[in-house]
Amino acid sequence: MPQPLKIAALQMVSTPDLDRNLAAARRLMAEAADGGARLVALPEYFCLLGRSDRDKLAIAETEGDGPIQAMLAEAAQHLGLWVVGGTLPLRTPDPQRVRNSCSVWGPDGRQVARYDKIHLFAFDNGQERYDEGRVLEAGSEPVAVDIEGWRVGLSICYDLRFPELYRQLMRAPQGPCDLVVVPSAFTHTTGQAHWELLLRARAVENQCYVLAPAQGGLHENGRRTWGHSLLADPWGEVLACRPEGEAVVAGELDAERLAAVRRQLPALAHRRL
Repeated sequence: MPQPLKIAALQMVSTPDLDRNLAAARRLMAEAADGGARLVALPEYFCLLGRSDRDKLAIAETEGDGPIQAMLAEAAQHLGLWVVGGTLPLRTPDPQRVRNSCSVWGPDGRQVARYDKIHLFAFDNGQERYDEGRVLEAGSEPVAVDIEGWRVGLSICYDLRFPELYRQLMRAPQGPCDLVVVPSAFTHTTGQAHWELLLRARAVENQCYVLAPAQGGLHENGRRTWGHSLLADPWGEVLACRPEGEAVVAGELDAERLAAVRRQLPALAHRRL
């Protein structure tokens, strides 16, 4: 049984300025480490919330090279953290498309996993319009990684609405995930309606912890994100949450709690489909 693991979701209000965002992320990571966290997770688009969708093309990096990845690797090593690096744009063969990628770095500064967002967000209520498919190339494979005895599944924002992805993470040959991480930038409109509902549902149906670091507040580009970064336990109880603004939202993974939920109501063992 793994030892308890202190973890933290880092909530941000990212700007169109890359350097400012990297500095804010580095400051929050240090704050979390000072508080005893061993794993931290940044939100989707932590490095840039631009004035247009195409702004991310200008800061896109090649995997393993670039200032965004260098900062995350350095912070992981210097602070002795596992870092779930929110998302950052990685180049594809098409110069007009990038992958929205979530990578994980270990305390030695090495990258140990990469997940590319599978489900691309589109929304139009007549006032707000979004279509990630204009500049993003979708990923295709679920990804999980072992961190100090805990099995951690990766997902990103809009993925949250597709429970089949999380079922795949629970069916891996290595066993079900104990924690799923959901770096996000939910709009205020959709977040107010569905954010907590969906996160708690994923925790309950998969009997796992859910850590959701989010963008939270009014951004310089005029967009407002929902925030409410949170940690939910395998029974769906919200252990920690912060509505808006920069924040470290911390809690602890408890293997005995996880085992008790799965033992008392063995729903994962009862699956037939």
